[in-house]
Amino acid sequence: MGEVDHPRSGFAAPPQGATAGGPAEPDPRRSLGWSLWRCVLLSCALWSTGAAQAKEAVPAVEDPVLEARVQAVAAELRCLVCQNQTIADSTSGLAEDLRREVREQLKRGVSNDAVVQYMTDRYGDFVRYRPPFKATTALLWIGPSALLVLGLGGLVLVLRRRARLAPDRFEPDEVDGQVPDESGPSSAGDPSR
Repeated sequence: MGEVDHPRSGFAAPPQGATAGGPAEPDPRRSLGWSLWRCVLLSCALWSTGAAQAKEAVPAVEDPVLEARVQAVAAELRCLVCQNQTIADSTSGLAEDLRREVREQLKRGVSNDAVVQYMTDRYGDFVRYRPPFKATTALLWIGPSALLVLGLGGLVLVLRRRARLAPDRFEPDEVDGQVPDESGPSSAGDPSR
């Protein structure tokens, strides 16, 4: 009887390389070497996509004095995207644009304070990392201290009221999962009770 190679016939042809009486050779695609080769290919593909997204290195600065001024001004301005970093620390696109604007203004001879004022006029006091103390920012400066004082005052009130309460108003402490008796600690270990 001949070997049937039809998938629905119920008879299957022996695997490639198998002899009539001997065992079949292992499939090279399922061997450990093939799996390792696939992992290497996948790693190379992932590595190459990361390398493709890398940005070009920033060239060394032409004027170190100007760059020091840019960093000083950038340390005073908040990143509007990150909100918890200065534009000197942030890597967002907006922070890069703001640093470029600061650099251009400083190249034109504008003073550091004038650059900060320009950014404040354009974006509001929020852009300043340390906003000035005035009526619109008073809550920013006084708020944390006021919350701390209120919290400590509330804690003192609760502790004073609790100190005035009679001991029977409190729940007894559990000792090793058992609630102690009112008669004292000596009856807690008594097995006759």
